[in-house]
Amino acid sequence: MGKIVGRSDDMMIIRGVNVFPTQIEEIVLANASLTGLYQMHISREGLLDTVEVHCELQPQRRGLGDAERGEIAQWVQQRIKTLVGISTAVRVFDPDTIERTQTGKARRVYDKRPR
Repeated sequence: MGKIVGRSDDMMIIRGVNVFPTQIEEIVLANASLTGLYQMHISREGLLDTVEVHCELQPQRRGLGDAERGEIAQWVQQRIKTLVGISTAVRVFDPDTIERTQTGKARRVYDKRPR
């Protein structure tokens, strides 16, 4: 993976690692079973930041079993760990589950950490 270019105000620092949402998007888009829609839910448990990534299946993959969803989630999780350098939890949802705006876009980052 090449150098990621993104807006500096999009960058988040998670456990000392600079993370851009475009890095996560690139990984999600690399899996043919997933749409490009994803969300990052960032929170703090004790002193550590935790990240949960929500992904959405392609419409033709609707009804996929838990085992297959687990394999997809594990693939995304391992790619994020390898390419970005952070540990995450990944959840894979049915198509059209992630909330969208009226223009069809999804809010990408939900940062629930205390300021």
